[in-house]
Amino acid sequence: MIQVFGLNVFSQTKILPRIAIAGIAIESSTFSPALTHEEAFHTRTGDDIFKYYPFLSENAINRKRANWFPTLKGHALPGGTVTKEAYESLVTKTLDMLKKNLPYDGLFLDIHGAMSVVGLDDPEGDFIIRIREVIGKKTIISTCMDLHGNVSWRLAENTDLITCYRLAPHEDSMESKKRAVDNLLNRIENGKGKPRYKAYIPVPILLPGEKTSTRIEPAKSLYAKVAPAANQKGVIDAAIWIGYAWADEPRNHAVVMVTGDDKKKVTQAAEELAKYFWKVRSEFEFIAPTASLDESLKKAIASKKHPYIISDMGDNPTAGGAGDVTWTLNEILKRSEFKLENGPSLIYASIPGPDLIEKAIKSGVGGKVEGYVGAIVDNRYSPPIKLIGTVKAIRYGDKNAETEVVVKIGNVSVIVTKKRKPYHYEADFTRLGLNPRETDIVVVKIGYLVPELYNMRADWIMALTPGGVDQDIEHLDYKRIKRPMFPLDKNMKDPDLKARFVPLSDRVE
Repeated sequence: MIQVFGLNVFSQTKILPRIAIAGIAIESSTFSPALTHEEAFHTRTGDDIFKYYPFLSENAINRKRANWFPTLKGHALPGGTVTKEAYESLVTKTLDMLKKNLPYDGLFLDIHGAMSVVGLDDPEGDFIIRIREVIGKKTIISTCMDLHGNVSWRLAENTDLITCYRLAPHEDSMESKKRAVDNLLNRIENGKGKPRYKAYIPVPILLPGEKTSTRIEPAKSLYAKVAPAANQKGVIDAAIWIGYAWADEPRNHAVVMVTGDDKKKVTQAAEELAKYFWKVRSEFEFIAPTASLDESLKKAIASKKHPYIISDMGDNPTAGGAGDVTWTLNEILKRSEFKLENGPSLIYASIPGPDLIEKAIKSGVGGKVEGYVGAIVDNRYSPPIKLIGTVKAIRYGDKNAETEVVVKIGNVSVIVTKKRKPYHYEADFTRLGLNPRETDIVVVKIGYLVPELYNMRADWIMALTPGGVDQDIEHLDYKRIKRPMFPLDKNMKDPDLKARFVPLSDRVE
């Protein structure tokens, strides 16, 4: 390997580049009382990491293009703020593993971008700086993120190549990660190394994902502009981050970034994307009809379309909610319609209740059970609920829930879990003996429906319910985000959307 101006040029002997893999990913709501501990990250280390990336499987082309050194990849369900102890432990383990195989030509950094840590602003920025202290400034870092992540200036400084998903729901997540790796390999193999320019434009917009899905306008057209912007000669990649609305930190806002070697094209691409984003800011609306829970239930009960899916949005664990708010379930169980023999059937997914789980196991399937569920973490809106019903199913071994129990109360089937779990797939229900397609109403703790639920629905409404990811963001108690911010400050002046050039990582002081 020959070093030329800090770039690795590979001779005809085909010396493969040395590339590390690392990443810690979570979406953390600072408006939830929950805390996230280390065990929530379900970490993979070493060669086990390859199983996560199909494009790095044993026979994949990209696997053969480099010598790979996977360290630690931790990915947690969205949740509350990460404890400082958990963060430090995960970072320290990653850095120790990186030290073992120095030096590296490249590093693939796979993060979400919306992690909050107790007592620490901008954890991803802190993480990448500490990685740089180990691997040095010459190593090329290619970062892939969720479009609901946040890009701080120091994260932009210390990475070289950066991209994010272009679809919400994130059906292109693996495609985006592969693009980040492809960009990294290409820049090493062609000897061009780090891009000459990194254009960064903060856009003072903060919106929830339920208003910015790429299934509908204006996000559909906005994100449709990203690939053409990236696919220009002289441009490596382009990306738009919506940002994460439920964390109160200065870095939480939208960002546009474009990287490449042609300054004029990089500038033009970034500014056009940012200006279009700002132009359509007032057009973002919820992806589905919204209503109060009471109105949502009335519509669902009256509907002839089944299953009628209701999103219990305020406590959505896929956005950072604690997942154990009992308010919605309490309201459902109070309704007389679900107590009638000929009343509508309803599945509620789900509520944590380790106390009830233990009692249900003792009672067994078909037995009666009585126990408390929910409000262990977030009891601000409703206390724990005592469920009294029949055990219809018990299932062990789920990665997230660990143990699942179905309790039948009248016409309501409540899925109770040992630990919180989002229900995304038809198999999540059928494994428990439930048939959502033949159920009148299915209530899930979620925001916009993931593809499988979306395809299953006969009709759908999003209920405006309370929780750590309350959709009424204009009334959240923000104290630290940068203001003015749309839509919190509707009459704000047009911002400066000119491209700002981020220093290359090897020139950062």
